[in-house]
Amino acid sequence: MLGGVAAGIARYLRVDVTVVRIVFTVLAIVGGAGVPIYLAGWLLIPEEGSEQSIAGQFIQSRHARSL
Repeated sequence: MLGGVAAGIARYLRVDVTVVRIVFTVLAIVGGAGVPIYLAGWLLIPEEGSEQSIAGQFIQSRHARSL
């Protein structure tokens, strides 16, 4: 719902988005791993229709500035 990460993963795995959200929630509550995994997905998974992720765009812009 925030960044579309769960929906994108659900679409890729061909499962219901609710299952992915429950897994993220359980991981966040039990071991705390759900939050960093979600944030990593938000940064590394490109938005639908985009060729690059947020992290990829950032790296490319930093590289372009250094040239």
